[in-house]
Amino acid sequence: MADFDAIYEEDDEPDRFIDDTLIISVPDPVVVRGAGNITVFGLNNKFDTEFPQGLAAKVAPEEYHATISRLNAVLKKTLPMNAKWLLCGCVCCCCTLGCSLWPVICLSKRTRHAIEKVLDWENSHLFHKLGLHWRLCKQRCDSSSMMEYEMNVL
Repeated sequence: MADFDAIYEEDDEPDRFIDDTLIISVPDPVVVRGAGNITVFGLNNKFDTEFPQGLAAKVAPEEYHATISRLNAVLKKTLPMNAKWLLCGCVCCCCTLGCSLWPVICLSKRTRHAIEKVLDWENSHLFHKLGLHWRLCKQRCDSSSMMEYEMNVL
């Protein structure tokens, strides 16, 4: 009877203990995949602009489209040059013993850093306030053993 007036806090998802180890369940990330027709070193030439249902109650569609359009603008500006350098590098690869591919590797790294910079800016100005974090991740393609970059929203 002493517990009749006690107030207990209920958790939506209770933490589970297995062998004295605390296991906290984390929701699955929302994945935004590349939707373009050109892929250079795992980077697609654009990201999918369709609003994912996993973000429906977390982010406004306008904010999502603004972020994706900024990322697609970076890709639109940089990936055509990367594709041209890749083609030139492949043509000259035998004569240069593979050294002609270094420019496209460096340009691809620069593009990846530019995308991560945009995502960091978006995270610090908008998404961290909403409790979300966007990041660029390398994932294996479904159809082959190749790797491609996609964005995860945690």
